Amino acid sequence: MANDGPYPSRPQADLADEVTPAAPSRPAPGHPRPPARRPRLARRLLSWLFIVVAAVVVAVLLRTFVVQTFFVPSGSMIPTLLPGDRILVQKIGYSIGEGAVVVFKTPPGYRPGSCGGTPEADLVKRVIGLPGETIMSVGNDVYIDGKRLAEPYLPKGQSLGAPITQQKIPPGEYFVMGDNRPVSCDSRVWGLVPRRDIIGRVFLVIWRHGLPDFKII
Repeated sequence: MANDGPYPSRPQADLADEVTPAAPSRPAPGHPRPPARRPRLARRLLSWLFIVVAAVVVAVLLRTFVVQTFFVPSGSMIPTLLPGDRILVQKIGYSIGEGAVVVFKTPPGYRPGSCGGTPEADLVKRVIGLPGETIMSVGNDVYIDGKRLAEPYLPKGQSLGAPITQQKIPPGEYFVMGDNRPVSCDSRVWGLVPRRDIIGRVFLVIWRHGLPDFKII
C-alpha cells in the first residue's frame, strides 16, 4: 500500500525539469589554460626583429659618426703600423696635435703615379706640422718654428729621405708624414691635408699578424 503522506510524490519528469544545466568546464586551480601559441610566437618574432633593426641602426650610427675600422695596406707607417693591421679610428671628440696619427681622404694634390701606384681612397699618416707653424728639415731632423722636433716614435737614427722645403702651414691645413720616412709618400710629395678631409684619429690597433691585438696608438 502506497504511503501518500503529507508530501505527495512528484512524477520523475518534473524532477528532471529542475536539474540546473552544468556550467562550462574551467581549468582546475593551479592548472591555467595554456595560451594560444600563434600570438605568442608572433610577439617573439616582432621582438627579435626590433632588436635586430635597432642593432643595425646603432652600428651604422657608430660607424658613421663615432668610430670606424680601417685596414692598413702599406708599410709607410712602420714601425707604428704594419701592413695588414686593422685599426680603430675615432671620428668625433678628438683633438689633432703634433704626433697624432690620422686617417684622411686622398688629398687633392695627389697625382696618380707620384707615389708609385694607385692611390687608396683613404690614407693614414702622422701629423708633423700644425696650422700657422713653419716647418723645414735639416739633414734627418725636422724643425718647427726653428726648433728641432723630438720624435720618440721613430727608430733611432732613421733617415729622413726626401727633405722638407721650408714653408708656413696655412690655417686649417696640416703637414703629415709616414713614420717610415725613406719610403713614405706624404706631404713632401703631394702637399698639405685640409682639416675637412681628416676622417678621424687612430687610437687602437685591433688586429695584427692575422690575430687579435690591442695596441694603443
